[in-house]
Amino acid sequence: MRVLIIADEESRALYDHYDSSRLRDVDLILSCGDLSASYLEFLVTMGHAPVVYIMGNHDDRFRAHPPEGCICVEERVFNYKGLRIAGLGGSLRYKPDGIYMYTEEEQKKRVQKLKRQIQKYHGIDVFLTHAPARGLGDGEDFPHRGFECFHEILDEFHPKYMFHGHQHLNYGSGTRENRKNDTRIINGYQSCRVEIGPEEYPAEYENTGSLIFDLYNKLKRQGKQ
Repeated sequence: MRVLIIADEESRALYDHYDSSRLRDVDLILSCGDLSASYLEFLVTMGHAPVVYIMGNHDDRFRAHPPEGCICVEERVFNYKGLRIAGLGGSLRYKPDGIYMYTEEEQKKRVQKLKRQIQKYHGIDVFLTHAPARGLGDGEDFPHRGFECFHEILDEFHPKYMFHGHQHLNYGSGTRENRKNDTRIINGYQSCRVEIGPEEYPAEYENTGSLIFDLYNKLKRQGKQ
């Protein structure tokens, strides 16, 4: 599966100087936040891949006007052709009025809620966030520090990938890629492409979290045998 990861700043190569060939081979687009609704809508319209997103700390406007045709995975797991994606947006709270800003304790409560969802899917393959985990590609200034509680997801479920944004690579610090144990951690600033092999995630619709839908697909597979 060929995945396009985007975050924080629009890529002129994808938008201002549009070339249809740049999206032709993309199977899935994952947004790590702080991108305009019009940009996400453009990508889902001009390409053939779904756009899956979480909220950045500057995405307050999405509360009233979310990007049309795109899939929000805040605090839930989304199964796309067997690739299980769990999402948690936002950043550390550095001002009182940010809708998608959280204290460490507030985000930890969201992590606990998400963990219950992940357990229904027997794990995840991708952890999609805006802020990184603390110490894994974050900044030292408070607004750009990562969340300590994200390590709970990494340590307990060992997703193959974590994609994040928030730490702009043009700040002069931060790295495109980090790793923790078996998890490959990638900063999606502007855009980055990753190919996820079929051996890295379950068979299509192996488990969706819905008992009825899982039973339906099991019977459907048996009928083909």
